[in-house]
Amino acid sequence: MIVASAPARAGVIGNPTDGYGGSLVSCTLSCRATARISPAKQLELCFAGQEAVIRDERDLKMDSGVFDIARSVIRYLRLSKQAFRLEGESDVPFRSGLAGSTAMLAAVFGAVCRFVGRDINPYQTAETIRYIELNYMDIQCGYQDQYMTVFGGMNYLDFRTKEVYRDLEGEVYATVEPLARFVDELPMVVVHTGVQRISGSILKPIRERWLEGDPAVVEGYREIAELARRGKKALLRRDWPELGRLMNRNHAIQQELGASGKANDKFITLALEHGALGAKLAGAGGGGTIIALHTEPEKLVAAFRREADSRVLHLDPRQPGLTVEEVE
Repeated sequence: MIVASAPARAGVIGNPTDGYGGSLVSCTLSCRATARISPAKQLELCFAGQEAVIRDERDLKMDSGVFDIARSVIRYLRLSKQAFRLEGESDVPFRSGLAGSTAMLAAVFGAVCRFVGRDINPYQTAETIRYIELNYMDIQCGYQDQYMTVFGGMNYLDFRTKEVYRDLEGEVYATVEPLARFVDELPMVVVHTGVQRISGSILKPIRERWLEGDPAVVEGYREIAELARRGKKALLRRDWPELGRLMNRNHAIQQELGASGKANDKFITLALEHGALGAKLAGAGGGGTIIALHTEPEKLVAAFRREADSRVLHLDPRQPGLTVEEVE
C-alpha cells in the first residue's frame, strides 16, 4: 500500500495576493489529509465513508460530491482503465479556509503518481495540482495552497509574474523561502468560526474586479503584497507590535473590498478586544478561519473557548509537506 498525506495551512500575512503576483508568509497546521492506494481488481474509490466504482470515463463526471478530487486526478492522468483502490480521509475542518481540499488533492495526486511510477519534483507537483484545481475542478484559486501543502513548514512565498494565468508548461515556479528555522516561537492562534464556505465563490468576484482594473482591488492587493514583505522582516525580528499592525492593515483592506464576512469580523473583533496585537483572515473569507497574534496566546484561547462557539487549531511551522511512502 502507498500512503500519502499533506497538511493544512494558514495565511499569516499577505493573503490573498497569491493569485495576483503578490507575496505571503504562510504556515502549516498539525492537521492533515491522507490518501491510501492499493492494488485491486477494479478502480474503486472510498472517501468520507462512501464507495464508488469507476468503470469508464462516464463515471468521472463531477457532481460536487466527495469523489470530485479523485475523479479530477484520474481524469488528468488518464487512468480510468487502471485497477486500484483509492481511499481518503482528513482531520482538516471541512470548508474552513485552511486549504483542506487542496491538501486532499495533493495527497491523492502524490499517492496515485507513486502508484503509476511517475516521479515529479515538488514545484511541478504544486503547479500541477493547481492546474487540476482550476481547470478540472473549476475552482478559482491562487498558488498559496498548492505550494504550502506540497512544501510544508512556514515559508515566505513570492508569486511575482504569476498574476496572469498561463497553461501548465508556461507557468514559472514560485519562490519558496523556508523560515521555520529562524523562528523559535510563533505566538498566534488559529480559530475556525464554524461557518463553512467555498473559497472559489469568494475569490471569483474579486478576481473579476481585478481583471477589470478596479483601482480599489489593484491598489489594495499591491499594498497587501508589500505588507507581506514587511511582515516577514517583523516576524524574523520578533517585532510583534509591528507584525500585528501589518496584519490589521491586511484585514482592513480585505474588509473594504467586501472579502471578509460577519463571522470573521465578529471573531477578529473578539480577538482584538482580548489583547490581540493583530488579527485577520487565515484564508479567503466569507466564514472559515481567522488568525490572531497575541503575546500570551493561551489567554486568547481561553477567551474564545469561553465566549464563542469555535474550534482552536494549532500552527506547526515544522510540519512536513506532502509525504509519500510505501507501507506493508
